[in-house]
Amino acid sequence: MSHPTIDLVKTFLMSLQDHICEQLAAADGGASFVEDAWTRAEGGGGRSRVLTQGKVFEQAGVNFSHVSGASLPPSASAHRPELAGRSFQAMGVSLVIHPHSPYIPTSHANVRFFIAEKPGEAPVWWFGGGFDLTPFYGFEDDAVHWHRTAEQICRPFGDDVYPRYKAWCDEYFFLKHRNEARGIGGLFFDDLNTPDFGTCFTFMQAVGNGFLTAYLPIVERRKAQVWGERERAFQLYRRGRYVEFNLVWDRGTLFGLQSGGRTESILMSMPPLVRWEYGFEPDENSPEAALTRDFLPVRDWLAADKGTH
Repeated sequence: MSHPTIDLVKTFLMSLQDHICEQLAAADGGASFVEDAWTRAEGGGGRSRVLTQGKVFEQAGVNFSHVSGASLPPSASAHRPELAGRSFQAMGVSLVIHPHSPYIPTSHANVRFFIAEKPGEAPVWWFGGGFDLTPFYGFEDDAVHWHRTAEQICRPFGDDVYPRYKAWCDEYFFLKHRNEARGIGGLFFDDLNTPDFGTCFTFMQAVGNGFLTAYLPIVERRKAQVWGERERAFQLYRRGRYVEFNLVWDRGTLFGLQSGGRTESILMSMPPLVRWEYGFEPDENSPEAALTRDFLPVRDWLAADKGTH
């Protein structure tokens, strides 16, 4: 399969949204997703689904969108002149999960496809996506499981794929103004269009399907852990970093808002409650201090798997 098949990608993405929503609702056991279907005047639309105030998840949003247009805005084609004057379609599934428990990490995942076409010329297309984990209280076994699953997803596509996309994720989800990672990373890829459409599509499917394999075991492991006001206050403080990243650095959020996207769907990624505290410093050697000391600095979580330390 060397030529892009848009309908196949769309069918997969819509079914992925369905599957992830079903599995998250089952894991929550107390609430279900509410769908908000929308259309975009310039072309296309989507299905936004949000679960709120469940037993496990304070808020979980899983969006599908498929937007199209006769031409890209100048900002989108400035760095890629070959896109000027082409019609385009962009589609994807994006999700963000904010659990109640400070011991269950927040998580984000996204898989997407873009194609720009012009009569008489070959289409320009690519895939992108990935997933990342943002713990508030770090656990080594959770971090190793997360990255081991990511490596297993990538392994059939080449030994260099996981190290490359892990490094890209570490680089992307970084708050430059804080000199601090948003979480412990995962996978991030973009502009993927080689060696051919079939291989790229298969990889995107593997990442999309693999997200729950990485995330749900962590939810199950941590959801019964007892927490109190101290842990909740720290969780809400750390959620502030999530907001800062999405509004200051995230390309998807900025492009969506600047291109007239649906604001409610774009900002679905924001946590329902959050707080800031001036000059906050956790007590030395506290569980809160361990997050920035032991978990946020970039590291090889699979070193033990390789027999090295």
